[in-house]
Amino acid sequence: MDGAEASGAAASGGAVVAGVDSGGSGVRVVLARVDGEVVAGPFVSREPVRTGTRGIDAGHLLEQLVPAVRRLLAEAGAAAPVAVAVGAAGMATLGDGLRAELPAALERELGVSRLALAADAVTAYTGALGVRPGAVVAAGTGLIAVGTDLSGWRRADGWGHLLGDCGGGAWIGRAGLEAALRAHDGRPGGSAALLRRAEEVFGPVAELPGRLYPRADRAAVLASFAPEVAGCAGDDPVAAGVLRAAARNVAESAAAVCPPSGQPRLAVTGGLVKLGEAFTAPLAEELTRCLPHARRVPAEGDPLHGAVRIARELATGPLALPQDARMLRVTVGGRTPSTTAGNRPSSAP
Repeated sequence: MDGAEASGAAASGGAVVAGVDSGGSGVRVVLARVDGEVVAGPFVSREPVRTGTRGIDAGHLLEQLVPAVRRLLAEAGAAAPVAVAVGAAGMATLGDGLRAELPAALERELGVSRLALAADAVTAYTGALGVRPGAVVAAGTGLIAVGTDLSGWRRADGWGHLLGDCGGGAWIGRAGLEAALRAHDGRPGGSAALLRRAEEVFGPVAELPGRLYPRADRAAVLASFAPEVAGCAGDDPVAAGVLRAAARNVAESAAAVCPPSGQPRLAVTGGLVKLGEAFTAPLAEELTRCLPHARRVPAEGDPLHGAVRIARELATGPLALPQDARMLRVTVGGRTPSTTAGNRPSSAP
């Protein structure tokens, strides 16, 4: 199906699109009509797509994605989707293989000719704000901020728990455990309350390095201590200081990507907002300080919702979101078209 035929089919109301969210916890797929009504799914796989020396493993994603879409199409009694949008963790830095292999593979296996490949930060943004200028901070185990004025993308942090993700769950948990170890050693800046909680959760803290460092999921283990830091913050000034510093880091990342003029929308998504007032109160203060011109709004949806939004827009015409070599790449019939926003480079690393 070529671009004109796809747009015509979408306009008829019977067409479906597929949204895909590939992240650290697995792959989710949903089918929706072009008007947004979900007709099948979500399909959920708990197996994260592998990464290797060549980046994200395109073959492993296809092994999960193609059967899932076929099953959902059968459930919905639908023909091939007129458009697919894939949001993938690591797309910006590890997505060369996906961009090279997925368009032809999905056209061959599913008859898809209109495909958007996006960083998961872009689908998180679109799920939260839609196609509007603004900024979104995805704050979970890690932390990344992305913003756009609809002419290009800006990204801040998202460098992983060893090099960045400042203010994210792993960052908070590591800072809390550092304070616990300072108390254990008798160094300044320690917290007896956090030391007690660390030993209740992990056992003797002297044994913690041997338990933590060899683990491939150490970021998640560190993040698991963030709620303990929040739980101590009401009575412990060290724990409260960790959360204040985390809030400042989140706000600084948001300020780095938010459009500087107008009244851009700003949303914070992810599990960190569930830490409660001990975190959300200083976060609100820091966001007001760093971004007085932005209008804070609740997120409208999650990254899977964002992938569906992108697929719906792609099904009916040019994508209004800015394309970018790493953050958002569209192919139609195997070609990369220009868009109304243009193919301007972004400042995303």
